[in-house]
Amino acid sequence: MICIICRRIVRVNQNIVWQTMWTPVLTGRHPVRYVAIVEALAEAIATGVLRPGDRLPTHRELAWRLELNVSTVSRAYAEATRRHLISGEVGRGTYVLSESREAVLFVLKEPNDNSAPHLIDLSTNVPAIDPSTSDLDLALADIARDGGLAAALDHPTPALIARTRATAASWVAARGLELRPTDIVPTAGAQQALLAVLLAICTAGEPVLVEEMTFPGIKALARQLGLPLHGVAMDAQGILPEALDRAARATSARVVVLVPALQNPTGATMSEARRAELAGIAERRDLQIIEDDIYGALAATPPLATLLPNRCTLVTSFSKSVAAGLRFGLVAGAGPVARAVAAEPQTTLWPLAPLMAEIACRWMEDGTALRRAEWQRDEVGVRHRLARRVLPNGRTSKSTPSPHAWLAVPPEMADPVAACRAVGVEVVSAATFAVTREAPARIRISLTAAQTRAELGRALDRLAAIGVTWPA
Repeated sequence: MICIICRRIVRVNQNIVWQTMWTPVLTGRHPVRYVAIVEALAEAIATGVLRPGDRLPTHRELAWRLELNVSTVSRAYAEATRRHLISGEVGRGTYVLSESREAVLFVLKEPNDNSAPHLIDLSTNVPAIDPSTSDLDLALADIARDGGLAAALDHPTPALIARTRATAASWVAARGLELRPTDIVPTAGAQQALLAVLLAICTAGEPVLVEEMTFPGIKALARQLGLPLHGVAMDAQGILPEALDRAARATSARVVVLVPALQNPTGATMSEARRAELAGIAERRDLQIIEDDIYGALAATPPLATLLPNRCTLVTSFSKSVAAGLRFGLVAGAGPVARAVAAEPQTTLWPLAPLMAEIACRWMEDGTALRRAEWQRDEVGVRHRLARRVLPNGRTSKSTPSPHAWLAVPPEMADPVAACRAVGVEVVSAATFAVTREAPARIRISLTAAQTRAELGRALDRLAAIGVTWPA
């Protein structure tokens, strides 16, 4: 049990508001009471029991209910505030924040944080930037010359949508997935594509299976849609087939969200044998798989969807391989899920910016998208080898080159994010990705977030100096 919760009406500054009567159940949690309260609070927020804007009990009131000292509750609230879970205001009370732990990853950061004047930010997974390219300038000039800029201020036309579908079908065919243009639904990025799929096939409260370490985007969507996530055990190749089989049987889940290629955060890539084994389980357990192939263009393996054409729906975009700012994504599949998404164009086609679709089409048609993806893959390889050379244990690592690295920290390092920030490197803790309560002693860094290879090298040197290593 997470907590006992009820609500009551109270008057605050002449206004009538609902106050959350939240009482956590601490049995079975961390033996240190204030830490146990923070654990319970984080879990209640993650599962939707506590919602953004909910007002929490006062320090004294919660201490009375839990039969603890007020100082213990005060320390718990202080720690929860530090973790960006809650905020307290004098005279108003303590409230659950609207920004989750994973949402903080996408908050715009000041480039010159006074607390860390030379901070190198490796926290957000963004592609490397090629400073020599003029691809966008050329594309915009061509569109202007062809008289197409005026259409950028209108809704996407049926002709543009049809062209986008046909061009995107050729793009996914290069990944080994043969589909008709009508099997493709263009979207304004992968996150919108994933949202459209979940809205089409899931109902609130329905369990969804994911890797036990999963990407922040699915955690955010699951919380917003009221979909409880169940983490499935992983190894160096990603999700374990036998663990997926057990989880599907135990939860009666119908839907699985997977990242088979360069999984975020671990960088794991499934072998052909692993993908075949998972396909067999999906057939036997009647599972619908949502395959996030956002890193697929950087990998050499074909999508899982090639083995499950009617049971696997592919979601992808250009954001990790072609250009982060080109908000263009796809839902692709020949099965009932893609058809259900296509039946609701207001959630996919209408939000698609015509200018983004036009640039995406031109780049797929003239080879620019492929060339940029190949450049990105080569740059990832160089930076991955640099990380393996600088960090301890890296020279013996057999991992596939990935734009992000899943690194080990010393067990005595109580707060890895703070320790890394203290030496001038911004990283992400394992807790941001963990679906289960316990997170391993790991951090994730984005190798392509550094502006240059030299900057990445400086960051890696700093991490190595405080004991960060490649996993043995």
